[in-house]
Amino acid sequence: MQAPEFWYPRTPAHPGRGLDKLWPWLLSPLALLYALAGWLRQLFVTPRAVSVPVVCVGNLVAGGTGKTPAVIAIAKQIRAEGTAVHVLTRGYGGRLSGPLAVDPACHDSSDVGDEALLLAEAAPTWVARERYAAARAAIHAGAEFLILDDGLQNPHLAKDFSVALVDAKRGLGNGWVIPAGPLREPRRLGLRRADALLLVDAQDGCETETVATTALPAFAVSRQPALAAGQLEGRRVFAFCGIGHPQQFFDMLHGLKAELVGARAFPDHHPFTTAECAQLRADAAACGAQLVTTAKDCVRLPE
Repeated sequence: MQAPEFWYPRTPAHPGRGLDKLWPWLLSPLALLYALAGWLRQLFVTPRAVSVPVVCVGNLVAGGTGKTPAVIAIAKQIRAEGTAVHVLTRGYGGRLSGPLAVDPACHDSSDVGDEALLLAEAAPTWVARERYAAARAAIHAGAEFLILDDGLQNPHLAKDFSVALVDAKRGLGNGWVIPAGPLREPRRLGLRRADALLLVDAQDGCETETVATTALPAFAVSRQPALAAGQLEGRRVFAFCGIGHPQQFFDMLHGLKAELVGARAFPDHHPFTTAECAQLRADAAACGAQLVTTAKDCVRLPE
């Protein structure tokens, strides 16, 4: 899904529609039920510990904040120090429930999800609906260190350290819980379980409310495109993606000084069809442009 516009307040120059302020109140009963269900889950589930360190990388809102690149960067750093690090992930969008070790030569995104395939390029990766079972399997396979991807709200596996990512430009939105807003749980409860914050793409004038209202250590990080400087500068491109916040990708292309002549956004984790790919190629050709997308979308393209 893509985030509804009312989840994120507009700027004073673009205040949005009147309904943008009304929708959270209309959806507040459902938001209360969602928050209550999450609170009860945390209350009645006892986390189980394992014999190796577990670091959790998660976030407080629905949608992408750069968790996958963060996990990859942390995994590469730990591997460089000679420690056998494995990654645990749910495998969102995949049909296999696990626990199983991801093999990019055998699995595709319909099996284990797009994120698992990207993570497996950086470190041994395990997909499982039950994270504790995945942790046990990884340790049996030789893991000395575990990174739990997107596990901040998962109470089943005990964590030694939890990092919460916050998009410094978008912040935590309107402050409401799903579906009235983007929060997976009330902000206070989520921050209580975090040990540090990573402010993604922090710049002057970015959202600082989260940092100002918590004593957690906060670190500014930025996402860098895996392209050589100037590779797209001045080139006509037609962009498409199926990620949580597609505008971030389109803005990145503008930042690379590409000439964005067309763009199409699909739902998050969208499984592309052959017909859709053919149409995208035709659209790009009609504009005399190069077709570009994200690494996460590439693994969901039909062969």
